[in-house]
Amino acid sequence: MRVVFMGTPDFAVGTLEALIKAGHQVEAVVTQPDKPKGRGKMMQFPPVKEVALKYDIPVYQPLKVKEEAFQQVLNEIAPDVIVVVAFGQILPQSILTLPKYGCINVHASLLPKYRGAAPIQWAVIDGEKETGVTTMLMDEGLDTGDILKKVVVALDKKETGGSLFDKLAKCGAQLLIDTLVEVENGICTRTKQEEALSTYAKMLNKKLGKIDFSKTAEEIERLIRGLNPWPSAYTIYNGKTLKIWDADVVEQEVDGEPGQVVEVNKKELLIKTGKGLLSLKELQLEGKKRMEIDAFLRGNQVEAGKILGK
Repeated sequence: MRVVFMGTPDFAVGTLEALIKAGHQVEAVVTQPDKPKGRGKMMQFPPVKEVALKYDIPVYQPLKVKEEAFQQVLNEIAPDVIVVVAFGQILPQSILTLPKYGCINVHASLLPKYRGAAPIQWAVIDGEKETGVTTMLMDEGLDTGDILKKVVVALDKKETGGSLFDKLAKCGAQLLIDTLVEVENGICTRTKQEEALSTYAKMLNKKLGKIDFSKTAEEIERLIRGLNPWPSAYTIYNGKTLKIWDADVVEQEVDGEPGQVVEVNKKELLIKTGKGLLSLKELQLEGKKRMEIDAFLRGNQVEAGKILGK
């Protein structure tokens, strides 16, 4: 097929490469504008752009895809299909209806569950046992189009947002290739989404990572995993930000205040929560490197009774 690919972050890279390896003719890649990054504010290409340049594929970076000049470019290319993976802009009807086979989106959830910006992380935070990837024929709504194909992925006990991201990116790439085969051969079925089953995965921000120790240890532990590696879960210790990268749930009840250190030994730091205890396993104090709990305790004298978050 003659394809226009729209995508921006790392999650989209594997699907673009799979399209190329499968022999599809990628006529153009459309991605978000370059952005300054880091202390030096050097302009950085989106990951998808870097792949496109490696394969000498023309790249377009319109501020808005609704721009008349950009839509004229698409009209001239006249693609058979537009593939969209974490692109970052809503497509107008004029683009949705342009390709012969429409615009096909690769979305990292089992639609209609977890529509929106952060389906991967919320699946971990919410304690889902399984999630997956859906290919969808796009319409003007937010992840509301007809479902084409799905693949289910089980979550490991210690699944993080980062590890699940990698799993779903790989599965999504293959699912897209399988979907295009069925679409081209006219054997792909379309299933309307059940609106009553829809949920929304809101965008992540750094404030979301501040730990509320009045919640259960189980809820906090899932938050820690879901926000690893970004934006990360954290608390306050001696006036500094303390990121928590890994923790275990201890089903034990003791007296004390949520956030209070209830036990410290050479290899363990137990924190009281709204229900159960949280055993901190990997930490990172502001300005320091990530450390396993034993290394952290060798360099920091933490006393029982100390309350985190204040």
